[in-house]
Amino acid sequence: MKFGVGQPFRRVEDLRFITGTGRFTDDIRYEGEVHAAVVRAPVAHGVLTMVDASTARAMDGVLAIYTAEDLAADGIGALPVIIVLDHVEGGRMPLPAHTLLASGKIRYLGEPVAFVVATSARAALEAAEAVALEIDDLPAVVEPATALAEGAPLLFDEAPGNLALHWRLGDMDAAEAALKASHRVVDLALVNNRIVVASMEPRNAIGLYDGETEQFTLVTGSQGSHMIRDFMFEGVFGLPPSRLRVITPDVGGGFGMKAVPYPEQGLVLYAARKLGRPVRWQSSRAEAFLSDTQGRDNHSKARLGIDAEGRFIALSIETLASAGGALSAFGVYCPTLSGPPMAPGVYDIPVVVTDVRIAYTNNAPMDAYRGAGRPEAAYLIERIVDKAARELGLPPEALRARNMIAPEAMPHKTATGVAYDSGDFAHVMRSALEKADWAGFPARRDKGLGQSGDGLMRGIGLGYYIERTGVPGKEGAMVEIGTDGRVTVHVGTQSTGQGHETTYVQMTAEALGIDPAHITVKTGDTDLPIPSAGGTVASRSMVHGGGALRLATGAVLAKASEAAAKLLEVDRRELEFDDGAFRVPGSNRHISLLDVAAKAGGLMGVGDFEQLAGTFPNGAHVCEVAVDPETGAIRIERYTVVDDFGRTLNPLVLSGQIHGGIAQGIGQAMLESVVYDAESGQMLSGSFMDYGLPRADDLPLFEVSTQNTPCTTNPLGIKGAGEAGAIGAPPAFVNAVIDALSPLGITELDMPLTPSRVWQAIERAKVG
Repeated sequence: MKFGVGQPFRRVEDLRFITGTGRFTDDIRYEGEVHAAVVRAPVAHGVLTMVDASTARAMDGVLAIYTAEDLAADGIGALPVIIVLDHVEGGRMPLPAHTLLASGKIRYLGEPVAFVVATSARAALEAAEAVALEIDDLPAVVEPATALAEGAPLLFDEAPGNLALHWRLGDMDAAEAALKASHRVVDLALVNNRIVVASMEPRNAIGLYDGETEQFTLVTGSQGSHMIRDFMFEGVFGLPPSRLRVITPDVGGGFGMKAVPYPEQGLVLYAARKLGRPVRWQSSRAEAFLSDTQGRDNHSKARLGIDAEGRFIALSIETLASAGGALSAFGVYCPTLSGPPMAPGVYDIPVVVTDVRIAYTNNAPMDAYRGAGRPEAAYLIERIVDKAARELGLPPEALRARNMIAPEAMPHKTATGVAYDSGDFAHVMRSALEKADWAGFPARRDKGLGQSGDGLMRGIGLGYYIERTGVPGKEGAMVEIGTDGRVTVHVGTQSTGQGHETTYVQMTAEALGIDPAHITVKTGDTDLPIPSAGGTVASRSMVHGGGALRLATGAVLAKASEAAAKLLEVDRRELEFDDGAFRVPGSNRHISLLDVAAKAGGLMGVGDFEQLAGTFPNGAHVCEVAVDPETGAIRIERYTVVDDFGRTLNPLVLSGQIHGGIAQGIGQAMLESVVYDAESGQMLSGSFMDYGLPRADDLPLFEVSTQNTPCTTNPLGIKGAGEAGAIGAPPAFVNAVIDALSPLGITELDMPLTPSRVWQAIERAKVG
């Protein structure tokens, strides 16, 4: 079929985006709406002794200013913590309240302190600036090691020593014994740097309240309207989720950051109920740097035990991670349940242990960012494997191949308890090396040497990733065919730019044999008539949402076949369905699906799909770089990726996802880093003047292809793909740069590899 699954069908949503006719939260207006601004803490740590809003309340246009005391008096609760785990030593982790507005103490720069509502955005901002705060400063701690040190300033009384959680996966004693018995142990300490999400569309929220029905409505950019409603409303307002409708229109980027509830979403609803008017809040870019959840920020030490034949026998990891100054919904998930289970990567390592300590620190709360723990795991294992190859004097690809899990070993349960269902890792790696002309690199390296060379130091790096996608749960879908021939698809997952609309249209068109132009996808509304909805996280949309859509289209066809059989006066078992029509074999009798729908008064099918097992996309990234030893500047000259996604639904949409992921991964590895002053906790990288994002000229053309092994854990045979590029890119890039600098004796560098950091390493190597 021309528009069927597997075809490079162009994105149907792009026309409205490139012509400026998309409908984002900021495009939606309500009669009588008012504007809000947040008064944010100007310090990272301190005791809040007074909020003086008297001057601000008297300013023109100001309608109300709310503080923590107002919210407490009205019974407003705290934001939820979704993941709660036990300490290694026993007992549940502490759960300090994450209130919508700070009360008594400030714990991170930019923490909301007061909420100002006025008749215009300008009036609200000016009034917010006029609110006076009295804060007794306290020393700040912005690194987890500093926060956990004896005598460090305490953020929460409930968390002695600033310890949010001490968690472990695996047997520490068994790992120590295996390491002791190893022929060789390779050590590596590394930092997975803290980064801002920097979505193109900053966060926003509009709150509405109907006094007659006592119903709330929240319009907000999110990764799933049902998630935001179910996570936030009952805990904050003490009311059943059915009292809140959440609408999410088009969204300009999420990457995990928009999957969790925020104070401002609760505040606009609170203010709307108090004032009886729609209340709008829109984050500025400066606010986003301070108040959006941030990602990564892991400090790890790893030891890899290797036997005399070069086989891995044990891996031990100790990680310090940051929770920030408040515990976000999934704040402890990334460094525990998500990353450590994937620590072995694609390698058969019999003994693996990860010990994690998460600290409260005086900076923005931490949560999921594209990959949510799996990039950290892949970065660590691929860095230490590369270092092991260098120490053993083996080609890095040879050491990897020697230790990769064989396809005949599938399904394979790793030492961390994760069951890989499928994959041929060595084959994918060989394919990537061939496409990247790995064997020809020595000649390309030599062109920079000698008097006739350009003086650049060249290196090549390999990074193999595997991740677990698809958070277990349900997803629903409904397909309606109207009497006018229009098809409406209702789904619960939320696109933030991934191209879901296109893929759902394509899947529906193939299943029903209907022109894609007749199909409309509706999403992002808790009032949609679907049986369940989870939202868009962990690359689950095509597995879960696609599975639900498959059931829904099947239900439509089942009803349609009954109606068609009656219209054609045959037994339904005699009918065949092909190319959008029911046919009686051996005759010219047929009727189209759309005609059946018209005569039946419309058709409707519902699917409710549950996926418990994960999928395991994997692939090889090969990066080739040239480093200028005089400046430390890095140029990426070639970049090759071969992925295993089980089954490709749309190669155009897929390649776009991979390209974007690579750009974000290289951004973290080469440029991005959130920097807080160690003493004051002030952010030193609070704008794009001081925080580097990759631009077009930082990146080469990517060569992207697939070498798929069908997934066995879902009926579509697909493996989630949205996060893959961001997982494989950092280790491939860093390994390439270290390969380039290895003649100088440089074997370790921490991200981001900015020109300054690389130049300093080169200069140290010259004198060292």
